[in-house]
Amino acid sequence: MRSPEFWGPGGAHHSATLALTPFALIYRGVAAARRALIEPARAAIPIMCVGNLVTGGAGKTPTALALNRLVRELGGNAHFLTRGYGGQAGKPLRVDPERHTAHDVGDEALLLAAEAPTWRSADRVAAAAAAAAGGAGLVIMDDGLQNPSLTKDLSFVVIDGGFGFGNGRVLPAGPLREPVARGLAHVDAIVMIGPDRVGLTDRLKTFARPVFTAELVPGPEALRFRDQPIVAFAGIGRPAKFFETLTATGAVLVERHGFADHHRYTPDEIMRLCEAASHHGNKPVTTTKDYMRLPPEARLMVDVLSVDLEWRDPMALRALIAPLVERSRQRATDHG
Repeated sequence: MRSPEFWGPGGAHHSATLALTPFALIYRGVAAARRALIEPARAAIPIMCVGNLVTGGAGKTPTALALNRLVRELGGNAHFLTRGYGGQAGKPLRVDPERHTAHDVGDEALLLAAEAPTWRSADRVAAAAAAAAGGAGLVIMDDGLQNPSLTKDLSFVVIDGGFGFGNGRVLPAGPLREPVARGLAHVDAIVMIGPDRVGLTDRLKTFARPVFTAELVPGPEALRFRDQPIVAFAGIGRPAKFFETLTATGAVLVERHGFADHHRYTPDEIMRLCEAASHHGNKPVTTTKDYMRLPPEARLMVDVLSVDLEWRDPMALRALIAPLVERSRQRATDHG
């Protein structure tokens, strides 16, 4: 779905927000009851969770990928675990990028699997067990912060500095999956991506959680787009975020096409985008996540702008995750 405008910062008193507030109270109650009634299981290996408090667009998948690289630098061996938005597989499945499609396992699962072994399942407990049996030293969960079924040893909440917590209301009155105070009480650290444009810095200090700041940095292919007229499209949580990143490379965006998060493109949609871009002598440009959802025959007709997460203080973050990595290495030694 595409986030409605009243979910954004400043929309707390919008008429739609107020009308939906009774339903938000019901949502909050159900979520709280679910967390209270389920006893979390403990996996055989350490669990690191990367989640967010809002629906989509915060940057949790790039964060999970960046954390995995730090784990690897510390000598750890992580497998990813994801529910796999829109995926069709039921029981825990090890994702194979050569065989599976976004329709099978979800676009995020394919991105993760290109970096490290990845398990897709709605049953987090079973997936963690499968990862442990498959040789993982620890698990990095992409999402699942609100899922109480599995004990997390280290949890990160990711916040987009340009969006924050939106209008501060819970679904469906706002973008929050749970109230901010409740959500931050269950995490160990906060990751802020991009500059704080909505004034969260002082508020976050009250929660006494370390805040790690980072930036999304365009990949080297961005040089090709400088001063070029570009037709851009994206079906992610916040398409505007991608358009801003592309503009920052020096590209001249002549058209911007935003779609709902996880949108499945039809051949006709791709052809229209390609025709629009061809008038300017270029291919349309999209995200790596969108690229995973394109029909195979359309991929040669589209350019991609990749992004990487760059930490402001990677040494402090390494110090936080090092004990967990050491635990995973010690377990591997004990069971070797």
